[in-house]
Amino acid sequence: MKVTFQIQGSAPVEIECNAGDNLLELARRANVAIDAPCSGNGSCGKCRVQLLSGELESVPSRHITPEEYEAGWRLSCNCKVAGDCTVLVPDIASAYQSRMKTADLSSPEEVAIFQETQEQLKESGIAFANPFLSLELTMAEPSLEDTMPDNERLTRAIREQLEVETVEIPYCVMEKLASTLRRERFHVRVKGEKQGNTFRCMEITGAQDSVIAGCAIDIGTTTVTMVLVDLTSGKILAKGSSGNGQIRYGADVINRIIQQAKPGGRKSLQDAIIKETLTPIIANLCRSAGISARSILRLSVGANTTMNHLFVGVDAEPVRMEPYIPSFFSWEGLKAGDLKLPANPLAPVIIAPNIGSYVGGDITAGTLATGLWDSDEMSLFIDLGTNGEIVFGNRDFMMSCACSAGPAFEGGDISCGMRATDGAIEACVLDKDTMEPTLTIVGDPEQKPVGICGSGIIDIISELFRCGVINAKGLFVREGSRVRRDEHGMGRFVLAAPEESETGREISINEVDIDNFIRAKGAIFSAIHTLLEAVDMDSSMIDRVYVAGGIGSGINMKNSVNIGMLPDVELEKFRYIGNSSLSGAYAMVMSDAAVEKCTQLATNMTYLELSTHPGYMDNFVAACFLPHTDARLFPNSRQEV
Repeated sequence: MKVTFQIQGSAPVEIECNAGDNLLELARRANVAIDAPCSGNGSCGKCRVQLLSGELESVPSRHITPEEYEAGWRLSCNCKVAGDCTVLVPDIASAYQSRMKTADLSSPEEVAIFQETQEQLKESGIAFANPFLSLELTMAEPSLEDTMPDNERLTRAIREQLEVETVEIPYCVMEKLASTLRRERFHVRVKGEKQGNTFRCMEITGAQDSVIAGCAIDIGTTTVTMVLVDLTSGKILAKGSSGNGQIRYGADVINRIIQQAKPGGRKSLQDAIIKETLTPIIANLCRSAGISARSILRLSVGANTTMNHLFVGVDAEPVRMEPYIPSFFSWEGLKAGDLKLPANPLAPVIIAPNIGSYVGGDITAGTLATGLWDSDEMSLFIDLGTNGEIVFGNRDFMMSCACSAGPAFEGGDISCGMRATDGAIEACVLDKDTMEPTLTIVGDPEQKPVGICGSGIIDIISELFRCGVINAKGLFVREGSRVRRDEHGMGRFVLAAPEESETGREISINEVDIDNFIRAKGAIFSAIHTLLEAVDMDSSMIDRVYVAGGIGSGINMKNSVNIGMLPDVELEKFRYIGNSSLSGAYAMVMSDAAVEKCTQLATNMTYLELSTHPGYMDNFVAACFLPHTDARLFPNSRQEV
């Protein structure tokens, strides 16, 4: 049998299969991008495809109306192949891979935040120095009178210039040594690493190729961001980002851990991040900077614990199983060649050390970037994403914890939810009297809305609560032209009628959506509250709140406080710090001192495991209201009626 995936904007993809094969699994095998935040358990309804011809066995789903079913729409995770067929993969199903909204690293705001972070690190005593050198060498050409072999000739030239005792020439340099020397008439450039009295050659090339580059990478559960830097000057040579190719295996780390335990799953997930995500980005950055990938002599990675395991291809199953012991917290000696990354094969790959099963190197790198470890202020650092990771403390102590906010911040578990791609509603303001919404859409200003992303959901719920449309439980208590109810009385708020949306489907938010999001925001706040309680403190003692993460760039801090997601402190205490994991990774690729400091932070930070903490569930239940069951925690958050 044969299935043909008709992908909007791309060439069709065909794959041979057997009767009964699951359609979503076939798409994964064929490397066809279909967004499936729930990893195929049928709960999210995002893996919609349209049957154009042939036959599929499908299970009825609440996500597909009878009219849509008649038009051929199916959930790919609920379909089994019954014969040759052709299915349409709509643009929205694969948009996460190419049009995911990521932090604009070129925007003046992000550039300013990035530069300010690096300056603060330097002021804290982090010296931006590394052992990598680029040497221009001119040697006498061999002759019948001068028969010195090439390796000795190169060694002598390096010793004369650097005054080192030992010169190491690895195989990857030795195999191209003869041809490069003769092609360049013994006027060459050697790039490598000097440690003490030893210089290790890593690359030999033409004398004009002087750049030695480093690559700082943030591997997020949803997006991957990267900068290519000059290791000598610190100048950023190129920047890039994309959706994490692993998304199609599930929106959260638990689904991906389950997937990697299946036969061939670990390799599929490693290929998704290295071959499908990192390799194309690095290739584009090198092309943009006009350098060879072999000029990349060091890489640093900030990622959560699960992403680190999947990146290096190590079993992540112990991460989610009690007693939650990962395979590694830190890893030294890893080379780009070990992972087949497009860089110099000898380039060290520095992984920011993990702190616990659910507080990873992205938080270690982020904590480094905040500078809270060098301050007397009591600071709260929150990285908002698919998971919520939190650090609290100052120069005297640091506590950390993590909570699973679920996929709601990425639009999962929300009927009209979507990732922050073109057409997503990212902000909303309601008129208190008429309840008419003013929407901000990702992408083209003339674009009709397609769905709602995380920052938009925060605004919508905050506005509905502020205007008295919903109560503290998230139930609709005010009627109006945009408030509709189904046959069971469940309310929903219509943001765009079918004719106003890009898809021709109504875009709305209902009571189930609001309840799912209240649970997600409750997880964040209860984690913060539990962490503060653990050190016998409360939100009044917070001097500074650093907010990082992909969703952090788009959220309205006031609205986040109003719904009880963030602590009710003065708004001027909040500071968005951009992609803190990438900022920390940049410091680590540039600075040996930053690598050492990051290791110290991970070693000295106390990790609180919320899943076994006796008070966390009580705090979570109390936080599952707007803004909270304890009004004293939110004295400045008031509903307007």
